Order: sequence, then C-alpha cells, then structure tokens
Amino acid sequence: MHRRTFIQAIAATVAAKGLSSGSLQAKETTRRRPNVLFIMPDEWRGQALGCMGHPDVHTPHIDQLASEGMLFRQTFANTPVCCPARATILTGTFTSRNGMLANDLRLKENVTSLADVYSHDGYLTGFIGKWHLDGGPRVPGFVPPGPRRHGFQYWAAHECNHNYFYNWYFRDENTPIISEKYEPEFWTDLAVEFLQQARQQPFFLMVAPGAPHDPYLAPEKYMAMYDPEKLSMGANWVAGVAGGERRDMAGYLAAVTAVDDQIGRLLRALRELDLEKNTIVLFSSDHGNMLGAQGKILKRKPWEESIRVPGILRFPGVIFPGSKTEALFSHVDFAPTLLSLCGLSVPLEMQGTNLTQVAEGKEKEGPSEVLFQIFGPFHGDGTDRAWRGLRTDRFMYARWQTGPWLLYDLQNDPDELRNLVNDADYAAELGTLDRKLLDYMARVGDSWALDWTAPVEDGERLVNYRTFYSVQDYLAWAKVHPTLAPGIP
Repeated sequence: MHRRTFIQAIAATVAAKGLSSGSLQAKETTRRRPNVLFIMPDEWRGQALGCMGHPDVHTPHIDQLASEGMLFRQTFANTPVCCPARATILTGTFTSRNGMLANDLRLKENVTSLADVYSHDGYLTGFIGKWHLDGGPRVPGFVPPGPRRHGFQYWAAHECNHNYFYNWYFRDENTPIISEKYEPEFWTDLAVEFLQQARQQPFFLMVAPGAPHDPYLAPEKYMAMYDPEKLSMGANWVAGVAGGERRDMAGYLAAVTAVDDQIGRLLRALRELDLEKNTIVLFSSDHGNMLGAQGKILKRKPWEESIRVPGILRFPGVIFPGSKTEALFSHVDFAPTLLSLCGLSVPLEMQGTNLTQVAEGKEKEGPSEVLFQIFGPFHGDGTDRAWRGLRTDRFMYARWQTGPWLLYDLQNDPDELRNLVNDADYAAELGTLDRKLLDYMARVGDSWALDWTAPVEDGERLVNYRTFYSVQDYLAWAKVHPTLAPGIP
C-alpha cells in the first residue's frame, strides 16, 4: 500500500470513529509518547524459549530481546484458549466480564479495547495476522472496517486460518490477497511495511502470526534442525498420545524457531528505522500447548504447559536490560501495564493490575494470585467440563463446581507429578486456596452459572452457520434448528 493510500485509510477510520483529522493532527504535533509493538504468536508455551532454560529450542532473537528488557518468568493466560485469551488481552477484562466465554464467539462491539484507547489518544493503531475475535465462519475471514475491528485502523488480517504455505489476508476490501510464503514471513513483510510508513507517528501495532499453533509445520530448513528422537520431552510427558508425540514436538519447535527468525526481522527493522529507543516491545502468546505433557494435548488445561506463556517487555531507558522477575503477570494485566507505560489513563472497566512499577524495577511483587477460567467442555482436546483455577507463587489449585480437582506444590513439584488434593498434610492450604478462588470469582463477576455442559465448541458448531455473541445465543438458536445442532439438548 502506498503511503498516500495508507494515510487516507487511517483518516477514513478516524472519521468513522467520530474524531476529526484535525484533532488527530493536533495530538501528533505535541506527542512524544512511546510506540508499542506487541508480538503475539499463537499457542507458544512459555517454557519453549532458550531464555527460559529449554534444553533444545533455538530462539536467539527472542533471547536477545529478553537480554535487553525484562523477562517475566511467571506469565499466564487467564483463559487458555484462542478467542477468550485474545479478548482478555485486548480488553483488560476477564472473559466473565467481556462475554467471550467460548471459542469462535464474536467480541461485542461495545467493549472498550486497548486499540480504542490508543486510537482515541492520537496513536495510529494497526493489526496484522490472525484476528479470531469476529466469530462465525472462519473462512474466508474478512472483517469489515468499523466497530468489529475494535479500534484498529490499519488492517492486514484474516479471522483464523492455519494454512501455513498457502494463505490469504484482507485489508479494507472484501478481496483476499493471496500469499504462498510461509505465513509468519508474509505477516512480517506487512509489519515492516507498517513500520516504514508509520515511523513519524506514535503507533500501537499488534502482530499475531498463527504459528507455532498446530499443524506443526515450518520450512524444511527448520524442520531439519530438530531430531524427534533426541528431544528432551520433560518428566511429565506421556508417550503414545496422538498430537503429543515426539514428531509433533519436533515440528512445534521448528515452527518456534521459524517465528523467532521473523521476530528478528521485526526487531532489526525497529533498529534500522531509528524506532528502537522509543518503542515498547511486548512478546507473549494467547496460550500454551500440552503436547503430551500429563498425557494431554492442546490447551484449556490447568497445567503449566497450557497456562504459561512467554512474557518479555523491552523499553529502552525505562526497563533495565537483562532484568528478570518472578512477579505474577497475566493477560488481564497487559492492557493496563502498556497504557501506563505510555502515560495514558487506564479505563476504569479494566480489571487487570498495572505492573509498571515491577517493569521499572521499583517494586518486586505483582498480584498475589492469578485467576483461570474455562466455562465448558471441548471433547476435541480432552476437556470434559468447566473449571476454575488459582495460581500463586507456590501453588496451583483447580476445581470444578462440584469440588476440588488439582493441587500442586510447585516449589517441591515443578513438573506437577503429585496431585495433593487428597493429601491431609495440605488440607489447610487447600481450604485457603479454595476460599481465595471463590472470593476472586465473586470479585470479578464470575459465577458457575456462566458454565455450560453441552458440546458447544465441538464439531465447529459455532462457525458453521452464523455468528453468535454468547453461548446462550447459540443454545437458543439450536433449539429451533435441531437438525443443524445434533447433540444439543
């Protein structure tokens, strides 16, 4: 896109939002606020980084980023599945508040997003990659300009498509733009284009490649780097689980390294365009991946491989290079932390904690607990019912509505091999954690009444026919379309 077309597209979006181009220009002339680049690959385990001590993976560019900023070693996905996680990240609210209780619902247009706040304060906002917040059929995946883009002005994205070697995206017209490059490469091409054209304005750019999400594929040179038989699979890995075999892990790590190379390109572009010193970079993911750990696959689980995601924050001159923290940091905290680092007001409806003081080295402690929420089953990845969880610096506790499920002492059992839920020596701790969990749920507006038991997410039920804003919306539709919703009572 030529620069004139690029600027015209932004001006049209600003006008549609009710802001005059004059007001935007006035803010541009006075600002020297930092830019923000948020890099968010899909399904990236927090453990799958060299800087996190993984024995096999090659992630030199991300490791370098960590050496130049702060590594949040304890970073988590509050609802570890794609759409709910993205909604929490974008709104700074728990899924019980923003309504994204299931995968493939549409995020309500009236919620306040991180991009809304940035755009209303004069930032150029851009989204590149997998969106997965528009609900309904994933393909072809056009999201029209307007409120369904939640404050993003520049757009090069699709709803959800993991065809890594033949893919497409949309800009402002409902005409797909085809690419036969490896998907993370063409997203990076577009991100570099954005940086080249926007470098005279403050910007907030999200780049969201689909890899290393399954299918676990990458260009051959990366696949050749990992011999399945030589990988360290971890003490809690169980052999023989489809979707969690050694070959799956090898393909997954190959994709991790392939994406790391593209992140290296992005960071190099910041440097070459003289944007590095005034740009905050956040690197994270929407959730992890079990890959055979605990004999499980994919996400939606309360174990570390599912809930823990990368957390690296770089801001030259503000965040001390090479710093590390064990402070608990989760998706709901991202929005208030980024806004505060930019000197912007945090909307009152955001429920996360601002960890700016931790990032700047002025405090060591973050939140005392992290809340996790899964509201219903997905038999496709072995999740049989709703659960809630609480993570502290030492313990991971999860329960169903009917009672306790899991308790791990991570200090003594980091691989979560011993469930202590029925251990009398931990009965008092379990009781304390259970009370804290229920109190936390009440405090943020969560309730077991939000749960469902029907196989709503299985069989792509929410993407086959129309768009739904809530599970209740779908269940009401299913009652009058029983032949289109088999198995729904």
